[in-house]
Amino acid sequence: MPLTSPTRIPESPPDAAPSPQGYDGNSPFPQEGSAPRREGGERLYVAVTAVIVVLPFVALGLAGWLLWGRLIHPTDIVLGLALYVLTGLGVTVGFHRGLTHGGYRAVRPVRIALAVAGSMSFQGDVIGWVATHRRHHAFTDRPGDPHSPYRYGTHLRGQLRGLLHAHVGWLFRNDPTPHERYVPDLLADRDIRAVSRAFPLLCLLTLALPFGLGWAIGGSWLYGVTGLLWAGLVRIALLHHVTWSVNSLCHMIGERPFRTRRHDRATNLWPLALLSFGESWHNLHHADPTSARHGVERGQLDPSAAVIRLLERCGWVHDVRWPTADRVAARRI
Repeated sequence: MPLTSPTRIPESPPDAAPSPQGYDGNSPFPQEGSAPRREGGERLYVAVTAVIVVLPFVALGLAGWLLWGRLIHPTDIVLGLALYVLTGLGVTVGFHRGLTHGGYRAVRPVRIALAVAGSMSFQGDVIGWVATHRRHHAFTDRPGDPHSPYRYGTHLRGQLRGLLHAHVGWLFRNDPTPHERYVPDLLADRDIRAVSRAFPLLCLLTLALPFGLGWAIGGSWLYGVTGLLWAGLVRIALLHHVTWSVNSLCHMIGERPFRTRRHDRATNLWPLALLSFGESWHNLHHADPTSARHGVERGQLDPSAAVIRLLERCGWVHDVRWPTADRVAARRI
């Protein structure tokens, strides 16, 4: 089976603009002008973002009420876990370690399947997701970073405001990332372009699946509704907040055993390791972005790396960038 031949991703993508001179790592970021956007398009952007962000929140409240009434079935739990793993690995293995950083090369069907699975996480289309994350690495925790918790400075009020911004507030900003600069390789990939265009349909699919399977397994529409609630909306909300916590908490709380670039404060936060499939070993990731494994210390769980290893043994991924002892040692503080 032929391998795809994506462009190798540089460890530090090119900056969209030079960082302001004299930034000291503690001051609030300078105000940046937003790219012009038509008023109608701005309203649509905010409305769609609000639905994606708020709807799972509403589902959590409804789920709490239903749980109080014990309206939850084993089917909901099994479907929820299965879809959480499927879509979560689509984000971590597919969007992040594969497409964003080029930590491995995949055969075409696996590349497409992972992009589809990641798109079903409700976190945005694959091209936009990758572009934003490459920009984050280009400007980590300095002016230009789309979701740094240090945007408003390092004093207490600024940190609290920055934490909210890094977790969810950045999604509502008119701060587009230029795709032509950050993801020319994906724009040239017709398969990834097709998956990106299919994002709205994949959002419907990620909700229709638990509804349809719940109804089919349980035998009534009520099982379909609870499947939609628990394995659909609540599962999406949980994965959202785990992913956003890597953006926020994993730049403020935790350990920093590895050296990163100036101003980069990425940390390792072990409580999130399993839920994030190993993404919360964030300090090592920022020290060595193309590494296919983030949890390099003894006992550090990294399910995403285990999946990449399995795919490698099956012959479905190739040229995996596994960390070496010398490479890890060179980055240790």
